Amino acid sequence: MKVHFIAIGGSVMHQLAIALKQKGYEVTGSDDEIFEPALSNLRQAGILPDNIGWDPARITPGIDAVILGMHAREDNPELVRARELQLNIYSFPEYIYQESKNKTRVAVGGSHGKTTTTAMIMHALQYNQRRFDYLVGAKLEGFNQSVNVTDAPLIVCEADEYPASVIEKRPKFLFLHPQIAVLTGIAWDHINVFPTYDIYKEQFALFIRQMEAGSALIYNSSDTELNSLVAAEGRHLRLVPYTTPIHMIRDGVTRVFFDEGFADLSVFGEHNLLNMHAAKLVCNELGLSDEEFLAAIASFKGAAKRLELVAKSEDSVIYRDFAHAPSKVKATMEATRQQFPDRRLIAVLELHTYSSLNASFLSQYEGAMAPADVAAVYYSKHALEIKRMPDLEPALIREKFGRSDLRIFSDRTQLEAFLEAQDYHQANLLLMSSGTYDGLDFPSLKKLLHK
Repeated sequence: MKVHFIAIGGSVMHQLAIALKQKGYEVTGSDDEIFEPALSNLRQAGILPDNIGWDPARITPGIDAVILGMHAREDNPELVRARELQLNIYSFPEYIYQESKNKTRVAVGGSHGKTTTTAMIMHALQYNQRRFDYLVGAKLEGFNQSVNVTDAPLIVCEADEYPASVIEKRPKFLFLHPQIAVLTGIAWDHINVFPTYDIYKEQFALFIRQMEAGSALIYNSSDTELNSLVAAEGRHLRLVPYTTPIHMIRDGVTRVFFDEGFADLSVFGEHNLLNMHAAKLVCNELGLSDEEFLAAIASFKGAAKRLELVAKSEDSVIYRDFAHAPSKVKATMEATRQQFPDRRLIAVLELHTYSSLNASFLSQYEGAMAPADVAAVYYSKHALEIKRMPDLEPALIREKFGRSDLRIFSDRTQLEAFLEAQDYHQANLLLMSSGTYDGLDFPSLKKLLHK
């Protein structure tokens, strides 16, 4: 097989390229910019492009598949040439399906919890020495890469609702055709693509409708919107509902119970308990017993940037979390508050995505920061400039969040001064963002706990 990647430098694209090279395929690629860690990973795999930029001469009749990344535009010269030659052109998820037609396919979708649920399934399968391929959107402990494609009989995929490519506007998850699917919940996101909630919700209706009759749909029945959608659209499926499992918290450790067994966890929060229940049900479908799952999940430490431990002292902890959408922020805040009820909570949210920086969307965050004793919002004026969006007024942000004492920062040095000024005795700090706070040095935050 000869495969060419247009926009090979993407975080997941380059991982698929490496996986296919390891499978024995002839892999080439191109991009107009490649950053770390993709740069070093591609170089080490021997598939870093010789030259940066697009070159239609790379596209030849002997190529079996062209895989098109999200970064590529419709007028990309290599894409134009591939169309002229009538080559097989695939978006990332379309190609994943081509590689997994003869496998059992698991797809984990929903507005929140996809990465963690997928990671929990992967962890349990690996712990129990099952062979499987995978696609996940984060770096996971125990896995060298985020994409693996082999001759394994099973593939576990994080299933995103974002459009597949510039020439294929339908959501990525519509191309995976799973026999086992998870839907974790529905909360409006990606308003640059889905301008109304009804349009966004319709993508999940399409996902349910197109699942093959008799396939298993494991869904969060505590989400009222999803519950209604599944009842209306999923009558042709084998429906498996789940809710928060029985659990208890003692000395900051959560113990979860399934049937006769239990496990003490390294992760916490109701959202993670929901994710865990979904993962258990998937593993049951794949032949793992509750006992095998519980033995595995006790050692699961979470995915990167999902309540990731930055620093810890005797009476305080700093967590970094990927939360950015309103539902994710609320879940992470509530989890931290419930796990440490006797500590003050200092929380900082960075508005970084197109949706979160949009003034008309900000009302979705109303009450999201309520669990915090001290709350702040950070946004980068540079991010607004890149996205060609107008500036945000601090008064508007406070109004939309419904919190008059909300601290607002748009300068990193001011944010650092704010963090330095806080008292961290018997207090936790929670930093939530899909960005980096304009390059905040997270390891250096350890010093805050030892002032």
